[in-house]
Amino acid sequence: MLSPSPASDEAVSRAARTSSGPQPSAPSVSPRQAGALIAVLGALTAVAPLATDMYVPGFPSMGTTLHASSPAVQLTLTSFLVGMVVGQLLIGPLSDGWGRRRLLLAGSAGFVLFSLLCALAPNVELLTAGRFLQGFAGAAGMVLARAVITDCFRGADVPRYFALLSQILGIAPIAAPVIGGAVLSLSTWRAVFVVLAVLGALLVFAVVKKVPETLPPERRHGGGLGGTFRTMGTLLKHRAFMGYVLVLGFTSAALFAYISGSSFVFQNVHGVSPTAYSLIFASNAVGMLIAGVTFARLSVRVRLNTLLVAGLGISGIGAVALLVLPPVAGENLAVSWICLFVAISGIAVIFPSTMSIGQSLGRSAPGAASALIGGLQFLFGAAASPLVGLFGEDSATPMAAVILISLALAGVCLVLLARPWLSHGEVVPEPVGSDRA
Repeated sequence: MLSPSPASDEAVSRAARTSSGPQPSAPSVSPRQAGALIAVLGALTAVAPLATDMYVPGFPSMGTTLHASSPAVQLTLTSFLVGMVVGQLLIGPLSDGWGRRRLLLAGSAGFVLFSLLCALAPNVELLTAGRFLQGFAGAAGMVLARAVITDCFRGADVPRYFALLSQILGIAPIAAPVIGGAVLSLSTWRAVFVVLAVLGALLVFAVVKKVPETLPPERRHGGGLGGTFRTMGTLLKHRAFMGYVLVLGFTSAALFAYISGSSFVFQNVHGVSPTAYSLIFASNAVGMLIAGVTFARLSVRVRLNTLLVAGLGISGIGAVALLVLPPVAGENLAVSWICLFVAISGIAVIFPSTMSIGQSLGRSAPGAASALIGGLQFLFGAAASPLVGLFGEDSATPMAAVILISLALAGVCLVLLARPWLSHGEVVPEPVGSDRA
């Protein structure tokens, strides 16, 4: 499936060669408009990750209220993730033919409706169905935010804005349980979904006021639904594009392994309190923020492929150290903390690099490209989340192993498929005579 197709390679390469130059029909966005637009796109990107596990602290009371078992309650989380993946894979390609704005409005409005459905669910079966629909609707903001950035911006703006979105994607799931816990301290788990509905309503208003249609009719894909999804098929056959998408997917698996396993490592193995664990988690989030800001500044002068390789190397060093040091020196809180800080900081560089390069390679169909990037990102993350628990929770080794294997697979995809030395998808000006694919 990943063998190069001459037609698709030519189309994507042509898009990449022109990615830093203006396109006649691209919407004009002033600096002031750009600030408001990016703020709304950031909020649209954040709401689905927030909804993913904002209600997790309420699992025990939810099971009691709905007379449901723990596995049945946990299935509501899986259902939401499946909805997010399916939503991105459908909504992204459709937007290339239908435009962005009306799908954004429909998705945001649907998120409000299905959040209220979850809040009022009388049993766990209806809650599970509502969570799937909530995830499907919330996916619109995530997948279309990337497409809108590709529509509106060129050059160094693209990696800078993708760095912001990737930081949001990394930090929102970390902050969500803390916010949910604050809501639960004042009310029941149902109030969490009411809060999400209010956030969704604010997003509807923000889209109406601040997000124009960024894909004019003359740039939309014809051929109906069949033509829209044939475009996605073309991207699936493109070796370099899928290489970068798989790098992002396996890196997301590493991040989700950290999110799902770190609480066991720090609280059960190292014996820290929930409050201390929250501080450790927050410090690693700060590391992601610092790495993201550093990436945004360096992306103006350094090739994205170079930054991607560096980010993967940094994360790999942290993961190797986390796997090797505890058996040698014993389980140590400082060692685990520092190693994870390094690994997570590197991931904060990998995310915007792969997003920027992938969207550049898929500029001819930004919605379809965004769908594959985001859909596989969360699919791989959802698959990796339970793996740490399956291999035991009495040491840091299982989490370290899952993170390292995920990063190693990302490295294999980078070398065999993406081939960064060919400088695919660079969106910054390059010296004359540089070798581009």
